Amino acid sequence: MSDRKFMLTDTMSRGLKALEPVEPGHLKFYSCGPTVYNLAHIGNFRTFITADLVVRTAEALGWKVSYVSNITDVGHLTQDDVADATGEDKMAAALRAKGQEFANVWDLARFYADAFIDDWRKLNLREPLVRPRATEHMREQIQAVDQLVKSGHAYATPSGVYFRLSSFPEHGKLSGNVDKEQLQVGVRDVVVDDNKEHPGDFALWKQDDKHLMQWFSPWGWGFPGWHIECSAMAMKYLGETLDLHAGGEDLVFPHHESEIAQSECLTGKTFSNHWIHTRFLVVDGEKMSKSKGNFYTVRDLVEDRGQDPIALRFALMATPYNKPLNFTMQSLSDAGKNVERFRECRRVAESTLDRPGSADISQELDRIYGEALDAMCDDLNTSVALARALEGTGVIFRDQSRLGGESSKIALEYLDRIEELLGICPSSQVEERSFEAELELDMILRSELKAAKKFDEADAIRLKWLDQGVELRDTPEGTIWKLVQS
Repeated sequence: MSDRKFMLTDTMSRGLKALEPVEPGHLKFYSCGPTVYNLAHIGNFRTFITADLVVRTAEALGWKVSYVSNITDVGHLTQDDVADATGEDKMAAALRAKGQEFANVWDLARFYADAFIDDWRKLNLREPLVRPRATEHMREQIQAVDQLVKSGHAYATPSGVYFRLSSFPEHGKLSGNVDKEQLQVGVRDVVVDDNKEHPGDFALWKQDDKHLMQWFSPWGWGFPGWHIECSAMAMKYLGETLDLHAGGEDLVFPHHESEIAQSECLTGKTFSNHWIHTRFLVVDGEKMSKSKGNFYTVRDLVEDRGQDPIALRFALMATPYNKPLNFTMQSLSDAGKNVERFRECRRVAESTLDRPGSADISQELDRIYGEALDAMCDDLNTSVALARALEGTGVIFRDQSRLGGESSKIALEYLDRIEELLGICPSSQVEERSFEAELELDMILRSELKAAKKFDEADAIRLKWLDQGVELRDTPEGTIWKLVQS
């Protein structure tokens, strides 16, 4: 295991800080995923790439990484960046806009969740250890709310359950929003509740007959608040204290601030020891907007415009996460040229494997890789890391006439190490990982079908994989798979 320090800007302390797992060499990391009411845009994916680079850098240091990134498939309101959002539920609005395309909001959520995972794979993002969905963790959320009510940190009204802001004096420590009188009213409120004790008390559970998704709870039929979802899922899979929590800068308040309050009141412990947030992306110097024609999803660029998804990944990580990124089609074109340079470098190395060679490039490539890793450990300095990675291709091209045998293997090993660290020059080994990614998706879908009592469709998935030599087994802990002998 490397003795390098992994330094990251910490939102809580407002400065650079070493990432130090509580369990040495084992990073427990949670990154907020999307709300699946539409296709995720490239600004969203810039944030997900930041999380991916954290995972890759930690693994390059020899750490074990337990990485969890959720899917919010319950939906929240059209205005969710204030303390108490008002407006129509995003997923309900999306369902209405799509007309007859989806039978119900559940189908809409499943479609966009699947689309999101497909885009995730196109951009060569590491699969999380767990990708929990809010709708599959309702029990944990209800139990958390119930515990907060019983401990006095929350209270029920005729239309919901709210977190009692006065019970957590440290509220505001992440965002700096410490003036409680200036906070606007709760989160995910369809109707402002006059029975709230304080305007800033945020919703943990809501009752609203118009909401399209409903679950039974001790407070009647309703649905969870936005924030309790992530707290419940993060703690279920990673424990009461995380090493690192990540998301976009728009989530600092109210989402992450509220996560801290409810989680620390539940456990009496620090919720996360380190927080990082990715800065916003603009397009051609302006905020993305459909009316301006500069709003891009991965599918817009990859499927409709034929752009290389790895080039898109390169462009989205060219500027370090802690600085705003100005995305342009020119920057995407430049990224494509760099990605092609890596591919050509791999072709050169592979084509010279069977011939004798005299190039001595081992020490030079080791040094360059070490400098790239040093840059990633320095607050994910991708601009320097990418420059160093490209420097290595220059070494390989410089000596390509003398490559062969062992030196060609060293060149390929360098490219593989850069791929593992930065994800910009995938090989056939990377593509093979899609088997497990597809299997994971089908296991999730099968679980949903069984819950909906669509047993024939669920069994069709089991038989599909059995034909491919994979047996799915249901256990008390969930579905597992194993290869079967033919």
